[in-house]
Amino acid sequence: MLNRRTLLAAALLPLPALAQPGARAIRAIVPFPPGGGVDAFARIFVPAFSAAIGQPVVIENIGGASSRLGTAAVVRAAPDGQTLLVTNDTLAAIEALPVAGSGPFIPGLAPVLLGASAPQALVTHPRSGIADAGAYAARLRAGRPTHVGVPGLGSSQHFASELLAQALGGRPEHVSYRGGGPLLIDLLAGTIDGGVVTLGAAIDQVRDGRLVALGVSGPSRGPALPQVPTFAEAVAPGFEAETWMGVLAPRATPAPVIAALHAASLAALRDPGVAQRLAGRGFDTPGHGPDRFGAVLHDTAARFAAVAGAVGLRAGEA
Repeated sequence: MLNRRTLLAAALLPLPALAQPGARAIRAIVPFPPGGGVDAFARIFVPAFSAAIGQPVVIENIGGASSRLGTAAVVRAAPDGQTLLVTNDTLAAIEALPVAGSGPFIPGLAPVLLGASAPQALVTHPRSGIADAGAYAARLRAGRPTHVGVPGLGSSQHFASELLAQALGGRPEHVSYRGGGPLLIDLLAGTIDGGVVTLGAAIDQVRDGRLVALGVSGPSRGPALPQVPTFAEAVAPGFEAETWMGVLAPRATPAPVIAALHAASLAALRDPGVAQRLAGRGFDTPGHGPDRFGAVLHDTAARFAAVAGAVGLRAGEA
């Protein structure tokens, strides 16, 4: 069995440009502002990836338009392994809700690694008056005005919230933010009723009591916050809507470069310190390669397109 050093050496042999001394830094573009779930994943993953690839890697947050701005920057970049996209299933969501003059994006990207999966969480302020998932469901069913923030209309969190609303038989009014970080600021201030974010984005605030997690969207309770019930057990039997996070490159990136990037990415993900920190924030780390990641990406886009049709979401709303 190949060890990590042997694997990386084999992958990097045809690619001296990726690890030459003095090579320019790789750009790891996160298409969201700092403070959200993807940013939390990237801040843990990227330093280990930099060490594995033997080259500086700089995180660049390019938020806006439900991740479209940062994603477009990667699609337009040279396919030389020097620009990567670190994103979540919002990539599939914006593909399901195209807007004029933007995208499609998936055909312009090459999957490298599906690095993490995590539940979405519905969180609220302790003084919101919404004590638990049952109270939230009752509020929606009664038609009471309920403002729920999402990191962009048309984001994966928006789709998860729409799916939950379908299951509960009521619908909140969604408030769009440029990312999970700005959304959490308003949640902490108590200016909106609730918000849907990746669990890892809000886990510290939930642990210290500044926010309350009403439920998580995974199939089971997570070990990082075992006291928080799933929506399936609390109010919506069978409900599940996990998010994933991954690394992609421009589409025309040569196959040997993709192989080297995948080897370094997987080595970083399997680093014990990285795995421990990600688990502590509620992330699982499947580590799927380009082929399986590509299949997941296309399946997710198809599922989100079906949701958009079912609830009547239009491109202009994203």
